[in-house]
Amino acid sequence: MPPFLIDTHTHLDFDRYDNDRDEVIRRAAEAFVAGMLTIGVDYPSSLAAVRLAEEYEQIYAAVGVHPHDANAMDDEQFENLCRLLEHPQVVAVGEVGLDYHYDYSPRDVQRRVFRRFLDVAWEMQKPLIIHTREADEDMFSILREKSRSGWRGVFHCFSSDEAAARKVLDFGFHISFTGNITFKNSRSVPVMKNVPIEKMLVETDCPFMAPEPYRGRRNEPAYVVHVAGKIAKEKELSFDTVAQITTQNAIRLFNLPL
Repeated sequence: MPPFLIDTHTHLDFDRYDNDRDEVIRRAAEAFVAGMLTIGVDYPSSLAAVRLAEEYEQIYAAVGVHPHDANAMDDEQFENLCRLLEHPQVVAVGEVGLDYHYDYSPRDVQRRVFRRFLDVAWEMQKPLIIHTREADEDMFSILREKSRSGWRGVFHCFSSDEAAARKVLDFGFHISFTGNITFKNSRSVPVMKNVPIEKMLVETDCPFMAPEPYRGRRNEPAYVVHVAGKIAKEKELSFDTVAQITTQNAIRLFNLPL
């Protein structure tokens, strides 16, 4: 039997799966994807992620507010999200962070919301799933400001440079790669090659970021095998080794009962 994989970042609650969600999850199982994390981007999607985790034994949930949606979060929503974090199927706080590419939420609001989630993750001893785009300086400044040792979590869909990757690792975080590393001339491949496999996770970020040969289509967890395969090729490791190590990394980080 081939080794199992864990897709550590999905959005299976999105309506693009409403017509065939059962089939998507079945195809994931056929591809030996043993577990999937469905990630909240606001309160409604976080609640939907928890409901999916209750319905499907292969799914675990993360609860948080994406930086795009930070401006819409009020105190009541934050309190509701904190209550959701107590659910036994919720294994992480996320996705949270900073995104300065689109600036859908004002940057000062993004920073304030991110700080609140950092505090609650620390208080509840939950790992973080961090989204950062074109915001490395402020991201690392906030993490230094909190000055806590032993951060647990992952920088997902990593797209920054090698210097940023080293800082992420120095803070104690894992780094996750998605279908972007399969794209021709991907700038993330040289970075990925220098990240220790012991600190690496794999993900699809579905329905986005479909890997080759599915680029441009709707992504799904079964396609995480292409991410693991690219890592194996570039790091000159066997596919089984990449699958086994990244799966164990995910199990330990998120305390998954697998």
